[in-house]
Amino acid sequence: MELGLPVLMLLTLSGSTSGQSDQYSRAVDWLSRYGYLPPADPRTSKLQTKDGLEKAIRVMQRFGGVQETGVLDQETLKLMSTPRCSLPDIVGSEDMLRRRRRRKRYALSGLKWHKTDLTWSVHSYPSTTLSPGMAPNLVDNILTRAFKAWSDAAPVNFHRLSTDSRGAAARGDIRVSFNRFLHEDGYPFDGQGGTLAHAFFPGRDEVAGDTHFDDDEIWSYGGDSSSTDLFTVAVHEFGHALGLGHSSTDPSIMRPYYQGAVGDIQNFKLELDDRLAIQQLYGVKDERPSGGVDPDLPRLPSPPPPRATQPSEPLFPERCQGGFDAVANIRGEVFFFKGEHFWRTKRDGSLVSLNPAQIKNFWIGLPPGTNKIDAVYERKSDSRIIFFIGSQYWVFKDTVAMAGYPRPISEWNMRRRSGVMVDRVEAAFIWAHNGKTYLFSGGEFWRFDESRKGEQTNMQPEPGYPRDNSLWAGVPNHMDDIISWGEGDAYFFKDNLYWVLKNGGLNQEVVTPKSIAVDWLRCPAPPATPPYTPVGPRNPKACSCELNGSSSFKRSSWLLLISVLLAITEFIRK
Repeated sequence: MELGLPVLMLLTLSGSTSGQSDQYSRAVDWLSRYGYLPPADPRTSKLQTKDGLEKAIRVMQRFGGVQETGVLDQETLKLMSTPRCSLPDIVGSEDMLRRRRRRKRYALSGLKWHKTDLTWSVHSYPSTTLSPGMAPNLVDNILTRAFKAWSDAAPVNFHRLSTDSRGAAARGDIRVSFNRFLHEDGYPFDGQGGTLAHAFFPGRDEVAGDTHFDDDEIWSYGGDSSSTDLFTVAVHEFGHALGLGHSSTDPSIMRPYYQGAVGDIQNFKLELDDRLAIQQLYGVKDERPSGGVDPDLPRLPSPPPPRATQPSEPLFPERCQGGFDAVANIRGEVFFFKGEHFWRTKRDGSLVSLNPAQIKNFWIGLPPGTNKIDAVYERKSDSRIIFFIGSQYWVFKDTVAMAGYPRPISEWNMRRRSGVMVDRVEAAFIWAHNGKTYLFSGGEFWRFDESRKGEQTNMQPEPGYPRDNSLWAGVPNHMDDIISWGEGDAYFFKDNLYWVLKNGGLNQEVVTPKSIAVDWLRCPAPPATPPYTPVGPRNPKACSCELNGSSSFKRSSWLLLISVLLAITEFIRK
């Protein structure tokens, strides 16, 4: 779920567990995002009905080519988790969808370029850190081939605009760039996996024809199990830039889901469904050879051999080691901050990406060089997001810092029992038990009621504080951070462990810690350690034999020995 989207409306199902509810909430978000459901209206609290959701799932299954069951079975959930284009699948009425299903044909957006000579330009290239083999000249060649796939099928010509003397790209009809997260078009990317790219249909809008690729993906020439083939995605997105919607036909390059590399791109030809679609918009190309793209099309090198899956880049802090600076529940996702980076865990428990994102690229307005976040929480009264760093704090509206920040933490008026003013916040969360805000520092905590009007009023601690952290029995006194999650439970994080206080209750003397890495960040469980049996020093005068199985004697041997002794005793008596 992207920041700024309305809060998901939970679908109430009889007999649903909280995990199932989260799963269905995630499905509502996905189906709304890709056009199968109208988004829930937060102003009227309009809920999606069970029948409406089942109908939407059936349409999605039909379009995606999986068995039409109307339920979120494993095959459907797998398809929903497949990397894909971020444009909606359904454009137009349901009646249009039924007609398209019968014909098994392409979809048109209803928009096209009213000329057949189009220009294109590249305004940024893939990150050399994540996609080290994608040099600019190779990217240019791949994109040229992707345009040629369409010009081979229809009378459309593409001409690349060169850079000026300062190295800046001229403004073409179709502008290509590689971007991360928020990138000024209203459709932020989501990190590695999930959505791969998007393009805008032709028209008079400023962004018409623009084609954006997610720079958090690992782009490659040829594709393998650990990367995404740029050519395949580029052909798909350029189809949108020309006016094509998504197709339910298999095979079709315009299917919304990433299908892997196409093979030999120098001899690639569109499938029939895609050729008919582009010809419906621009006409049939005559047989006279025209090239369709700039002359002297360069030959591409042979694709590199498939590479083994590589671990995360060494410059990224390892998520499985723990030791997070801050943990926060923001818009129903859990953010784990560490150094200059963060990871995001979605509602369904999946990671947005195994690799972390850079804080500076997502949270706009923090000081340059920020390499440690002390605490973060989302304010309940207005959904603002509060960051604490050192002796200052910031207030964010979505992902952008508000004007007038940072401000000193001293504005919160937190004094220790010794009378000294607090200069750093170590943890912060809103306790679901009462909706109030708790800030922690130096083994003490303060409570604030932020529901009251007036920001300065909200920033006065309630009477009777600070109190000692030991009141939260069963958890560490000095935690890394705390969140409310699930059914109002309080989660305490420390190093690579977390503790859960059910319903936020204080009177829980014994709380078993669990692994953050395994449960939250999809790390492999450590190998099982065989039970340890202590062995004392050998003492000929001491017998360590017991009847509990720890002796070298087996139970049957003891029974035999006892039987022999009983027989001897009986013999002596006689």
